[in-house]
Amino acid sequence: MGKQGNNLLYEELSYKLRGCCFNVYNKLGFGHKEEIYQRALAEEFKISNIVFEKEKSLPIKYNDKQIGNYRPDFVIEDKIVLEIKAVEFMPKIFEGQLVRYLKATNYQLGFLINFGSTKLQIIRKIWTPEYRPHG
Repeated sequence: MGKQGNNLLYEELSYKLRGCCFNVYNKLGFGHKEEIYQRALAEEFKISNIVFEKEKSLPIKYNDKQIGNYRPDFVIEDKIVLEIKAVEFMPKIFEGQLVRYLKATNYQLGFLINFGSTKLQIIRKIWTPEYRPHG
């Protein structure tokens, strides 16, 4: 697992994932509730043969004891965490939420997608042993 050469982490899957997001945004536009985009994305994933789990419970452990759960909108092919929003302006706190999902689990790549703006926003975050950003 991890990067090979100059390739991006899960490059092909990331490309397909972005394509699904653009399809949903191009068909629905902005202004709907988050739940509508979540359902539409699930349909796009099925069309694209992308295996996904919706609102998968990710256990958070402390001293080998489960102390809580995170529930991202999607886990894609057990590789990528995907969190979606439908807000006009996306505060930095949402990026922090995605990073917490990655830090607390074994997932290394996450996407934060905002369907609520006049332009689709896609933020990609990685958290691997080789790359641990500040903040």
